[in-house]
Amino acid sequence: MRYEAPETLDAAIGLLAGQSGQVKVLAGGTDVLVQIHADMIEPDVIVDIKKIAEMREIADEDGAWRLGAAVTGKELMDNAAFNAAWPGVMDGVRLIGSVQVRGRATVGGNVCNASPAADSVPPMITSRAIATVIGPNGTREVPVQDIATGPGKTSLEAGEFVVSFKFPKRPARSGDAYLRFTPRTEMDIAVVGCAVNLTLDDAGICTDAIVSLGAVAARALIVEDAAKALIGTPVDEAAMDALAAAASAAATPIDDKRGTVEFRTEVAGVLAQRAAAIALERAKS
Repeated sequence: MRYEAPETLDAAIGLLAGQSGQVKVLAGGTDVLVQIHADMIEPDVIVDIKKIAEMREIADEDGAWRLGAAVTGKELMDNAAFNAAWPGVMDGVRLIGSVQVRGRATVGGNVCNASPAADSVPPMITSRAIATVIGPNGTREVPVQDIATGPGKTSLEAGEFVVSFKFPKRPARSGDAYLRFTPRTEMDIAVVGCAVNLTLDDAGICTDAIVSLGAVAARALIVEDAAKALIGTPVDEAAMDALAAAASAAATPIDDKRGTVEFRTEVAGVLAQRAAAIALERAKS
């Protein structure tokens, strides 16, 4: 196995495009190195992207944000301005692994590992974040919800990798939140996760919403009926009940040792209500 650490995007593209064997991109390494030690993968080449400047930046671009795919969770947690702009995204980032893991793990890796239970993915979806993807055929922009196609599988083509994520400028009176259910508080993966992002008008009526569920399907879902349950309402009890019903109806989980289909389906609705309540309070404040 060969290790490479390019310092420019062009050098990384050349390395990834010129390999015939299995190539793995390494950002934080908290997934790739574990998979190697567990004999799940045996790459011929590892391309470490942490030395590429564009992939290490957190930039406020007139209210919008650009986040390099190799920024660690801890670095993002230390950025007070991003935390204030996107608290729901940070709800998810703070739940990735442990303190030690977040010192290495990256949001880009969490997205591209394509786990259905990834904690940063549902709130990034509800933020409407766009991934900038680069490869031998140039650059393209992909909504975060279209990166993962199934467990461990992505829409990235051979030689492609994510450079950064773009977050839009937030409208006034908007709020987002993410919650998950796990048996333990740390070092566990979501049995169910839910993110909600909503916007209110001056009268307190919801004018826009997006809801995403994690760990209840082969990849994180956008639940359009759940968003429709909120839009046009003051997010009152009736709207919350309709939200919960829509979230539970959209869930298609599996039975395993961590939770039954019935349990996960019910929890999806409960978490949707609780996340919406937090997003509502953040929008009002």
